[in-house]
Amino acid sequence: MASQKERTELFKTIWKIANDLRGAVDGWTFKAYVLGSIFYRYISEDICRYVAGIQADAGIHNFDYSILSDEEAETAREQMVEEKGYFILPSQLFKNVVARADKDENLNETLSKIFRSIEASALGTKSEADLKGLFSDFAVDNSQIGATVNLRNQLLAKVLKSVDGMELSQQLKDNENDTFGDAYEFLMNMYASQAGKSGGEFFTPQEVSELLAMIASYETPNIKRVYDPACGSGSLLLKFSKTVGRKNKDLCYYGQEINPTTYNLCRINMFLHHVNYENFDIQLGDTLRNPLHPAADRYDCIVSNPPYSLKWVGKEDPVLINDPRYADAGVLAPASAADLAFVMHMYYHLAEMGACAIVEFPGVLYRGGAEQKIREYLLKENAIDTIIQLPANLFIGVGIATCIIVLKKQGRRKDNNVLFIDASQKFHKVGNKNFLCPEGMEPDYQQMIFEAYKNRRDEQYFCKLVSVGDILENSANLSVSSYVEQEDTREKINIDEVNNHLANLIAEGNTLNEQIEKIISNL
Repeated sequence: MASQKERTELFKTIWKIANDLRGAVDGWTFKAYVLGSIFYRYISEDICRYVAGIQADAGIHNFDYSILSDEEAETAREQMVEEKGYFILPSQLFKNVVARADKDENLNETLSKIFRSIEASALGTKSEADLKGLFSDFAVDNSQIGATVNLRNQLLAKVLKSVDGMELSQQLKDNENDTFGDAYEFLMNMYASQAGKSGGEFFTPQEVSELLAMIASYETPNIKRVYDPACGSGSLLLKFSKTVGRKNKDLCYYGQEINPTTYNLCRINMFLHHVNYENFDIQLGDTLRNPLHPAADRYDCIVSNPPYSLKWVGKEDPVLINDPRYADAGVLAPASAADLAFVMHMYYHLAEMGACAIVEFPGVLYRGGAEQKIREYLLKENAIDTIIQLPANLFIGVGIATCIIVLKKQGRRKDNNVLFIDASQKFHKVGNKNFLCPEGMEPDYQQMIFEAYKNRRDEQYFCKLVSVGDILENSANLSVSSYVEQEDTREKINIDEVNNHLANLIAEGNTLNEQIEKIISNL
C-alpha cells in the first residue's frame, strides 16, 4: 500500500497531466473528460477483476476477460448486470479502446456508442436508475474541445492515453484502498479551486467532510443508513465509506441533488469508492419541494452542506405549510433564504437515535422573523445539540466563516443544554486559504474540535454549555459569540508604568523649558 506522501505526489502528477492536457479549454468544462475517462477506466478494470475472481473460484487462474471475444462474453451478461449493475463487452473495455485510439478516425462515435451501450446494459434492471445518464457530460462533439472532428478526436485520444498512464490499477486489489476514488476527489477539488465560487458549490473541503462524519457517527449505534439531501458530488456521504462502511459492508447511502452535472459526479463517485449500486440511492430533483425518498424514511446519520441563502418558493406555495417536514414549526423559512427549510427537512428524516451535522452560514443562528420562530421550535424540541463556529476562508469561493449545527432527537439527547464551540481562530493559513489540519502541521484543530464535542464541558474562550431556557430568553440567538467569551489578545497596559513614564517626560520637559529660558535671557 502506498504511503500518504506517495499518494499525494501521485495526485499532483495526475493534476499536472490533466491541466496540461486541456490547453486553452476551460478547466471546469474539461473536467468532464478527465473525470469521465477515469470512471470509464475504473469500471473496465473492475469488471475484468470481477470476472477473474469468478474464474479463480472455479480453479482457472490469471483469466483475462479483455481478450475474450464479444460473443463469448455475452453468455455472462445477465450475471454481470445482476451483480455489478452494468455490462461491458471486451471490445468496449478501456484498455482495448486506448490501444486503437490514435488510429480510430471515428473515436468520438466509438466512445459515444460504448457509453450508450454501458448505460443500456442496465435498462429494465434494478440498476437502471444508477447508470442512466452517467456519461451525459462526456460530450464527444463539443466544439469547445476542438473546432473539427479530427481535432476533437486527437484531444480525446490524448486524454484516454494520459488516463491510461496513471498509476492507479494496483490499488484495485484491495477494496479498502480508494486510489481511484481519492484521485477523482482530488481532481474535483482542484477543478473547483480553479473555478472559484461556482466550483465551490460542488465541493465540501475534505477536512470539513471528515469532521461532519466524525460528529454524526460518534456514539451513533447501528449505523445502516446515511443521508445527504443536498449531496453535491457525494464527498460528505463517502466519508462514511472509509470508516463505518469498512465495518458494515451493507451500509447504504442516500442523497438528492438538484444539479444534473453534480448528480452524475456523485453517482460516479459512489462506484469509484467501491459502493455497489444496490447500496446507494441518489436522486435528481428539488429536495425542498419534491423529495424523492419516501416520507417515512429515517436515517441514522445525516450530513449536509446545503446551498447558502437559497431562494425558494416558501409561503407562496400554501401546500408547504402543511407539509409534515415543516408544519410543526408553524412557519416556513423565508423565500429569500431556505437554509432552515433544509434543517427542518433533515430533522424530520432523522432517526430517533441518529445524529445530524449540517454546515450553514452564521446568519441562520441569529436572524429574526420566521427564522427565529423556527429556532424557537427546534430549541423547545431540545433538538439542537451543538453549534460550532468554524474559521473563515475554509471553503472554495466563500471567504466568510461558516458554522456547524448538530441535531439530535429527544431520545438521544443527554441534557437540556446546547454546547457552543468557538473554533473561529483554530486554523492554519496555507497560501490564500485556511485549513483545520493541513498535512504535517500541528496542532490538529479538526481533532481539537471533535474532542471538545465529545467532552461536552466548559472551556474558557473555547466551549460553553448553555441551557435551552437561557437561549430562548435571548431571542433564540444561537450565535456562538453570544455565549463563548472572547479572549482579549490586546497587550495589557500597566498603569503605574505609564504614570511613571509620564512623570519622567514631564520632568524632562520642565528641564528643557528652564534651559530654553536661560538661552533666551542671555540673548
